[in-house]
Amino acid sequence: MAGVAHAFVPGHVTGFFTTHTDADPTKTGSQGGGVCLSDGVTVTVERASESAVRLNGEPIDIEAVTRVLDTLQVNATVSGETSLPLGSGFGVSGALALGTAFAANIVFGRQLSENELTTIAHGAEVQAGTGLGDVVAQARGGIPIRLEPGGPQHNYLDGIPATARVEYYVLGSLSTDDVLGGDTTNITTAGKAALSQVVNEPTLTSFMQASRTFSRESGLLTEDVQSVISDVAEAGGDAAMAMLGETVFALGTGLSDAGYDPAICEIHHPGAVVLQSDEQ
Repeated sequence: MAGVAHAFVPGHVTGFFTTHTDADPTKTGSQGGGVCLSDGVTVTVERASESAVRLNGEPIDIEAVTRVLDTLQVNATVSGETSLPLGSGFGVSGALALGTAFAANIVFGRQLSENELTTIAHGAEVQAGTGLGDVVAQARGGIPIRLEPGGPQHNYLDGIPATARVEYYVLGSLSTDDVLGGDTTNITTAGKAALSQVVNEPTLTSFMQASRTFSRESGLLTEDVQSVISDVAEAGGDAAMAMLGETVFALGTGLSDAGYDPAICEIHHPGAVVLQSDEQ
């Protein structure tokens, strides 16, 4: 067993989604589509007498991480490092939960499979109210299309076989719990339509078009985000809103061409990975 272990989990921006609830949190989740980013979260797990979580060196309360540790019945110090903002649609809480599961599995010798660890992290995030589909998408990588809701034993995933430069521009944050805790009928209706479009035409162009339509028809599109998307379109680019955050993501140089100063990364295809660990 290692004394310390590390994992990398890609960021994930969701373009469209549905909602599905079940008494079993591993069956609760979403259908939808998104993009995994080379900008992600590096998670370090180390044995400790009492559990603690830090993000970029600062103490933080991430319920999904605590639930993962409780499920594994371990105490650990969890440290996350990322350039991505929390609460702006990048799946940071899901990345922390999944990275914790992967790294703790090494540190404490739990000998669980990737699907088992992903199920634990997915269930923890569902129960924490911070996400419905990021974890299974981040475990896969690339441009995942979630065809069924729930953890990996329930959620059949496909994907778009493509790659691209990705730019993103953050205007603010949205509360995932507030959105998912309300009436999600319009969200699910719009999400099913978007999913059908992308399944019928699994391309990045179709994905971006479906994502823009979803943001409007779901009622989640904000005026500020719409303004940025319009600027990108006028500059000849392709942009959409990241769910659930007040964030715009674009393919290629769309945001740059429109005069913004975005963060730049790429699509990350490998998904979550365990990094080299430190032996005791």
